Amino acid sequence: MLMEINLPQLSEEKSFISVENMGAFIASLQKENGEIPWSQGGKTDPWDHVESAMGLCVGGFYEETRRAYRWLAATQLADGSWWSETLDGKVINTAREANFSSYAAVGLFHYYLITGDLDFLIEIWPVMERGINYALKLQAPEGEIYWAKNKEGKIDKMSLLTGSSSVYMSLKCALAIAGLLGKKRPRWQKAKESLGDSIRYKPDLFNMIKSRYSMDWYYPVLCGAVSGEEAKKRIDKSWEKFIVPDWGVRCVSDRPWVTMAETAELVLTLAAIEDYNRARAVFSWLSDKRFPDDTYWMGVTYPDAVIWPEDKTGWTAAAVVMAWDALNKITPAGELFNHKFWASWKR
Repeated sequence: MLMEINLPQLSEEKSFISVENMGAFIASLQKENGEIPWSQGGKTDPWDHVESAMGLCVGGFYEETRRAYRWLAATQLADGSWWSETLDGKVINTAREANFSSYAAVGLFHYYLITGDLDFLIEIWPVMERGINYALKLQAPEGEIYWAKNKEGKIDKMSLLTGSSSVYMSLKCALAIAGLLGKKRPRWQKAKESLGDSIRYKPDLFNMIKSRYSMDWYYPVLCGAVSGEEAKKRIDKSWEKFIVPDWGVRCVSDRPWVTMAETAELVLTLAAIEDYNRARAVFSWLSDKRFPDDTYWMGVTYPDAVIWPEDKTGWTAAAVVMAWDALNKITPAGELFNHKFWASWKR
C-alpha cells in the first residue's frame, strides 16, 4: 500500500513556474560554443550539460538545445567519452565516466519527443553511438557497469547503482532512436537486458556503496529497471529515510540537507509510476525554495534554513522544469520517464 501524505493547498500563482523563464535562465549560462556550465563561472560536466539542454528544450529554446549537443560533438574524445569535468576549457577531472558518455541519448530522445526533428538525430547519431559503445565497453560480465576509466585508460572496476541506472535509461533511449532511424543494435538490447537484471536482482554487484544517497533509492525506479509493484515497494521502503516533509529530499540520509534537484527527480520518479498525488505534494515543497529572481536554490539545510551552496545551477532549474512537465504534460517529453509510455513505445 502506498504511504499517504498530506496534500498542501497551494494557490495556482504560488505553485506555477514559467518554463520559458527557466529556459531563459539556462540559456543565460550557455557559452557561445554551446557549453552549459553548472553556473556562471562554474565547471562543466557532460551529464549535467545534457540535463541543462533538456531544460532548454522544455522552455522552447531549440536552437540553444542543438548548440548544446553540437558542443558534445566538438569535445568528444576518440574513444567516445568525455572528460568528467572542465573549467573554461581546461580539464580538471580526468576520469571518463560511463554514465556521462551515454546520457546524450536521453537528451536527444527528449529533444525528438518535443520537436520531431529526425534530421538532428541523424546528425548527432555518430556522437551518441560512440558514447553508448564506450559505456558498454565498461559493462561487467554479470551486467553492471563499471563507473569509469582513468586518464591512462585503466578501468576502475567499481560499480554505482545510480550510474548504472542512468546507463540503463540511456540504452532505452538509444534503442528508441535507433528504431526511429531504422538501425538494428541487438548488442545494445542484450546489454540493456543484462544491466536491467543486475539492477533488479543483484544488488551485491554494486560495490560502490551509496545507500545513504537518495539517488540510489529512486534511480532504479526512475530509469524503469524496477517497475510495477516492486517500484512502489521500493519507494515506500525508504520514504521516511529520505523525505523531510515541507522541505524536500535529503541528498544523504544522515545529513540535514535537502536539495532541489533530488526533490524534483523524486517528483519525476513518482510521476513515472503515476503516483501523482505524492508527486504533486512533493513538488509543492519547491515553491518557496527560490531566489527573488525565481531561480531555484541548489540546497538548503534544515531546520535552520541556510541556503547552501548559493550557486544558481542550470541543471537544478532543468530538473524542476522537467518535473513540472511530467506533472502538467506541457510537452510530449513530459512522459519520457513514464513506465506506461515505454511499455507502449513502438520499437
